[in-house]
Amino acid sequence: MKIAVEGCAHGELEKIYETIAEIEKRDGIKIDLLLCCGDFQATRNMEDLQTMAVPTKFQHMCSFYKYYSGELRAPMLTIFIGGNHEASNYLQELPYGGWVAPNIYYLGYAGVVRVNDIRIGGLSGIYKGNDYLRGRFEFSPYTENTKRSVYHVRQLEVYRLKQLSGRIDIFMSHDWPKGIYNYGNKEQLARFKPFLREEMDRDQLGSRPCQDLLNILRPSYWFSAHLHCKFAALVQHSEASMEQNVEKQSTMSYPEEDKPTSKITKFLALDKCLPKRRFLQVLDIESENHTDDEGQLRLEYDLEWLTILHLTNHLVNVKENYYYLPNEKSANGERFQFTPTMDEMNFVRQRFENDLKIPENFCRTVEAFDPSMHLSKGYHYVQPKSQINPQSQQFCETLGIDDPLSLAMLIGGHELSHSSTLDNTEDSALNESIPDEHNSSLNTSSNSLGIASAKSPLKRKSNSGLSLPKPKLSGNNSIENKEELKIDDEIEVESETHINIEGEVVNDDHMNAQSPKETTENVSTETITIVNSTKPPIKKFKRRNQDIYVDKNEEEEL
Repeated sequence: MKIAVEGCAHGELEKIYETIAEIEKRDGIKIDLLLCCGDFQATRNMEDLQTMAVPTKFQHMCSFYKYYSGELRAPMLTIFIGGNHEASNYLQELPYGGWVAPNIYYLGYAGVVRVNDIRIGGLSGIYKGNDYLRGRFEFSPYTENTKRSVYHVRQLEVYRLKQLSGRIDIFMSHDWPKGIYNYGNKEQLARFKPFLREEMDRDQLGSRPCQDLLNILRPSYWFSAHLHCKFAALVQHSEASMEQNVEKQSTMSYPEEDKPTSKITKFLALDKCLPKRRFLQVLDIESENHTDDEGQLRLEYDLEWLTILHLTNHLVNVKENYYYLPNEKSANGERFQFTPTMDEMNFVRQRFENDLKIPENFCRTVEAFDPSMHLSKGYHYVQPKSQINPQSQQFCETLGIDDPLSLAMLIGGHELSHSSTLDNTEDSALNESIPDEHNSSLNTSSNSLGIASAKSPLKRKSNSGLSLPKPKLSGNNSIENKEELKIDDEIEVESETHINIEGEVVNDDHMNAQSPKETTENVSTETITIVNSTKPPIKKFKRRNQDIYVDKNEEEEL
């Protein structure tokens, strides 16, 4: 399979696809898949543009809206993660991933999917220590602060990714793993970008959570963007890091091809889409030839990732305060390792009726930008209100988990607003697949594994698709589920820098980067209390398993 990897897209989808078409024509090849490492900028209209954390003079509609409206269609399957310049309101509607346009798939805050037999993971956003330990409390309309914090990586996504076992073929992050420059031509990078030298000398350039994931997951390829330069590195994993996963992998029964064998990670960062910049790389990875009925690549959910989402749903936090996740020091013997067993994965597989193919259920929920109707620059656009996306509603109902955006809006005292489909396209199957809200029941039964049922313990009559914890009554009478789971310029394409299959690394001599800087704050903890302030009658209840697990630690910022 030939895969094109893009650095920062910055909304220039048309130019990217045109460049790929030129490569295909020049080299006589067919590129099957495009991966984008952030700053995708899926802005559907001028209102979406107001949620992007960029100065007004840099707010450009670019070309994504053409793919959203159906004027154009992505010529190949495109998978992307979020960066720090995004239409955050739209991506927040899809916390666990989904289609942002036909043939263009977002991985969510974090996610793992399979394309044919290639396992692809990703982490959206950038790291900032001040927000890392917070919950997902933001929703539109954003303040100037939350417009930025909404794209900061949170601990829960990293925690979930650390539970993965087996091989990871490709992993994507927007910012670089901390210290990755030590495995490539560091002097060349510093020579072309002198302002990076001080951060590298202090070992502060990059993301510490990504560094941890690199050492734990050990993917065959790791692709990044953000710093707007092309940089290659080859990471030889130590025996110690390779032994970290032995215990959690012992619970799994892998197919031979899924066993983790990678001792080397080939890292590549790419530039943004601009003329004469190195923003695109093509590689060839062997894969099985699995296609759907129309001859397209088969895009599937990853069963292990789905199970991890299900097992850790009780850890979802939507409060602004700092909080901690379970670890080996947790009190009361609480489970802290969520690498699933085969029985747990089989249970989740049954919930999806043994079909993990990602449904093509994209639907348009807002009017797309229309250049012929565009108002003058003096017109004042405002941020749109948050909406619950039908794709997320369907996914959460099927898996039996909570939508973080829905929870955040409820806690914030906002009534849920549900997106409505504007058209019936061939890409949408939501009308047939979303359960009738009036047929839902208060079924709280569990299976023999003790895994919570799909039905919510507190089922609302609104079409929210929530799966909220049971409320606790005052006094000694608590309602708990005792069987609850414990468990327009010419673009020049250059290809001097590449990582080949044998592991050789060749660096470019042209780089252009900019580096983010962050700060450090102390952290504290607080018990989580959810207040449901919409109809039906208000109830106040406490989220389960939100105790303080460890002592406070001072969180360093990169």
